Amino acid sequence: MAYEFTVTGRISRPVHEVFEAVADPGQLSEFFTTGGAKGRLETGATVTWDFHDFPGAFPVRVVEVVPDEKIVLRWGAAPDDDPAGTCETTVTMRFEALEDGRTLVSIHEAGWRETPAGQKASYGNCEGWTGMFFAMKGWLEHGLHLRHGTYI
Repeated sequence: MAYEFTVTGRISRPVHEVFEAVADPGQLSEFFTTGGAKGRLETGATVTWDFHDFPGAFPVRVVEVVPDEKIVLRWGAAPDDDPAGTCETTVTMRFEALEDGRTLVSIHEAGWRETPAGQKASYGNCEGWTGMFFAMKGWLEHGLHLRHGTYI
């Protein structure tokens, strides 16, 4: 059984604002990458994301960007899943403008090894992307920093 998941929800902002909150490193650092993000998400780029609760900048390869529609990323699996660092997962974020002015966000991640460590890592990332979605919703809709202080 392959380990993968999808997190989906709606944000009460136009699709361009929601897309930019992820693509722009300054905005992403406000609600998700508590240690900072470096580099705009553009096709072919490699950017870094840093989190206070997981110190050290993570390289993130940007596979594809379709403005206001989709972002596809690849990054290394958790060290327990792949101590050699050869396994990467694929994250696909989709942004859909809804008729009522809100945006439907879908975050899908797949690619862990079919091992107990891979299962554990996938569950951890599912928790992380769920937290990211709600932190983004809080930031965009109310200017709140929900992630700050949550994990450390």
